[in-house]
Amino acid sequence: MMTALKSRAAIIITNETAIALIGMYCLAVVIGFGRFLFTATLPDIMLQLSLSTTIAGWLASINYIGYFIGALIAMFVPQRLTWHMLILWTIVSVITTMLLVVPNMSLNLWYVIRLLSGIASGVAMILSSSLVIQSLSHERRSVLSAVHYAGIGVGISASAILTWWLLTLGYHFDVIWLVAGMIGLPVLWLLYAIRPSAISALSGPTSVSSKTAQSNQHSSLYQTYINFKHSLYEALAGHSKPIALLLTSYVLAGFGYITSATFLPVMVAQRLTTQNSAGLSIWLVVGIFAMLSNPIWGALAKRIGEVKTLMGLTLLQAFGMYLPIGIDGAIGLYGNAMILGLTFVGMVSMTLTLIKNINPIYSNLLMGLATLAYALGQFIGPLVTVALAGKNDNFNAGLLAAAIGLLIGLVLVFFFWRQTTRLQQTII
Repeated sequence: MMTALKSRAAIIITNETAIALIGMYCLAVVIGFGRFLFTATLPDIMLQLSLSTTIAGWLASINYIGYFIGALIAMFVPQRLTWHMLILWTIVSVITTMLLVVPNMSLNLWYVIRLLSGIASGVAMILSSSLVIQSLSHERRSVLSAVHYAGIGVGISASAILTWWLLTLGYHFDVIWLVAGMIGLPVLWLLYAIRPSAISALSGPTSVSSKTAQSNQHSSLYQTYINFKHSLYEALAGHSKPIALLLTSYVLAGFGYITSATFLPVMVAQRLTTQNSAGLSIWLVVGIFAMLSNPIWGALAKRIGEVKTLMGLTLLQAFGMYLPIGIDGAIGLYGNAMILGLTFVGMVSMTLTLIKNINPIYSNLLMGLATLAYALGQFIGPLVTVALAGKNDNFNAGLLAAAIGLLIGLVLVFFFWRQTTRLQQTII
């Protein structure tokens, strides 16, 4: 009996740093592989399957609309089911990654797999963040949450390195996706090790009253809808204008960055024809700068505030989108990669912090709405890019549209800042 208890305790992880690292690993799997491995392997996918830029754009967009659906699902997940749903959708993410090894799949199956992968990314992104950050003490939360979100950059870097390594060995996208799925398998065991029930079990048996409270949490689907509608009304009451401004700017932020985040290696393959690995090298640059960015912008936000930091990031990203248009060759492309990596994770972090601070009581709901807005922009972005690319697959017009969208978003963030400042002065 004692041996069984010891073996059970051996797979329970309560150390905060370890939990943050597990969260980083989870994001690397569900976002880095589930979403951005597609970007790294896209040139090879298009070559091996003879896909047009239009179909590639639709495959990207269907993944992003899946992310939209996943964010919507996550908004309705009860707190008691956070870990269970996280495990379920992480499994889906790993399986859909490995499924792309199946030969001669129809295009419709590709769409279904990329849709499910996007849903898994959206659910797991929100629920892993909720689970990890709630497990951290207040004193260490800011530092360790940055470790958790660094998983996005880690996953992008890993997708570039893995793709480069296996292509060098003579393999193609199918084997790359299979190996990526296998790399993701251990995260399931690690998530099991931080299950809330196991951690609470260390404190002793659950009381009858707590079990009764849990059973009373179950409600009908209709009641869930009524509760959500009421919560949405309460969350927006008195804050509708600043929330609308910030959400609209976030749609444009998703629209703005996704052109590079989807087609950058393809652009490199078109322009740097003598450099065989340039597309993957440049994607690695995005991942490295994404890993470094969050602590930098977090420190800056403490000095000048989240709004000013977000405005600076938005302006910088718009400039980055223009670089491949204004500067020919590798300099413009690598400049775009560095700025993309530096800015997009910081813009996500700043926006989510701002929107949850508008009405902290409904922070989860507001963050869910923001994620939906971002996903909407990501869905529209590739479709606009491929429409503007035309028969010559020229991405300059798409980059210009992205830059313009980001500048409009910057104006909206400025008006958001004025609106919130005015509201604060009214309250004082």
